[in-house]
Amino acid sequence: MLLARALRLAPPFDTGQGGTIAFVGAGGKTTALFQLARRLPQPVLVTTTTHIGAWQTRFADHHLIPQNTADLTQDQFDGVTLVTGPIQDDRLTGLNEDVLSGLHTRLRDKKNPLLIEADGSRQKPLKAPNRQEPVIPAFTDTVVVVAGLSGLGRPLNEDHVHRPQLFSTLGGIPLNAAITPDALIHVLAHPNGGLQNIPPGARRIVLLNQADTPELQSVGGRMSLPLLEHFDSVVVGSTHNSQFHACERTAGIVLAAGASTRYGRTKQLLDWHGEPFIRVIAKTALKAGLSPVLVVTGADADEVESRINDLPVVVVRNRNWQSGQASSIQAGIQALHPPPLSDTSPISPEFEGGWDGVGSAVFLLADQPQIKTDVIQALVEHHAVDLYPIVAPLVMMEQRANPVLFDRLTFPDLLQLKGDVGGRAVFSKYPVEYLPWHDDRLLLDVDKPEDYRRLTEDDTL
Repeated sequence: MLLARALRLAPPFDTGQGGTIAFVGAGGKTTALFQLARRLPQPVLVTTTTHIGAWQTRFADHHLIPQNTADLTQDQFDGVTLVTGPIQDDRLTGLNEDVLSGLHTRLRDKKNPLLIEADGSRQKPLKAPNRQEPVIPAFTDTVVVVAGLSGLGRPLNEDHVHRPQLFSTLGGIPLNAAITPDALIHVLAHPNGGLQNIPPGARRIVLLNQADTPELQSVGGRMSLPLLEHFDSVVVGSTHNSQFHACERTAGIVLAAGASTRYGRTKQLLDWHGEPFIRVIAKTALKAGLSPVLVVTGADADEVESRINDLPVVVVRNRNWQSGQASSIQAGIQALHPPPLSDTSPISPEFEGGWDGVGSAVFLLADQPQIKTDVIQALVEHHAVDLYPIVAPLVMMEQRANPVLFDRLTFPDLLQLKGDVGGRAVFSKYPVEYLPWHDDRLLLDVDKPEDYRRLTEDDTL
């Protein structure tokens, strides 16, 4: 996956609204910035709020040094244009605040992207910021914090780290010690480290660059989970081969609001190896690493919720559950990104919460306790390869099965569903990525008592 797609800044994810993207950190920051510039809708303007080497002009199609905003006209913008202050000692200085603000306003109105290099790193793979940096304008929409994984295992000194003493303090390791993934995580997630000066409301992304070997790719993947507690996304890859994958939070939404009319009693409470269905499924979602895990209840809500009230899940009570499964899907998605509540919203007004940075959701059915963590994790890992809109298991090479992962790109369409229909209704609009899965147990759900007997009698489940 190319960097622009991994950052959700290329079709089909971009909204066509341009945007301001600041790059900070070390380890291939300039290369990443210009790689992204080449993949965004042209024209793209690149600038700096500090200074950059004059040699970087070779990455752009044009270089402009305006004295004021009036010096910039739209016909000057073509391809990738670098806009800076004057050259001083082989360095290009940053724009003054008035020119930068005027440039931002003009680009916002024209819906053209603005990319900003907001600090320096002296071409080291890793760094720690001082108090004056990074210089990120308040109007920035996205901040990409870059770190070079080639610095891992190297001694913490000036050869490999810009400002090693600060890195030592933030990372909790002594000077000249081997730099560990944990130390780098501490620096990136520290308020005075990777999070420093990021404007409120800006999307926060870590780019773990220089993952040029399978070993470093694996290390980057393991680092992503703790980093996602502080960032919206962690992108792992290499500008050398332009291949990346994106790690984002994947929510689990358990649909457990139905009245089990065909079965004749509440399926969510049926026994599965000593525990009720609903508890088994919620625990599986948690064990698979889904976060947050939401359980949408409706019929027999009090009794169903009593079986999971000690688990770290969020209960979303769907007050419109009788209208069909679509309302439960809507309740789950709105709980992830809650809009202002109205009389027509299916989510109960007592619910307060919401999570930013959720990139996708896996929908689990309350009558499939046999689902294991392995298939859920495989869906999440496969989605990270190219941010596919929909990822579904394909059993015996011909039958689609549950659970299904939906990228947040599909959420607006899922919110338009009506009646007793599920996510399959949007399959015709988005390409579906099928994941071959050699386990026909995924095809079984419990609609009738004979289904339950089959489920419990099969010792392999």
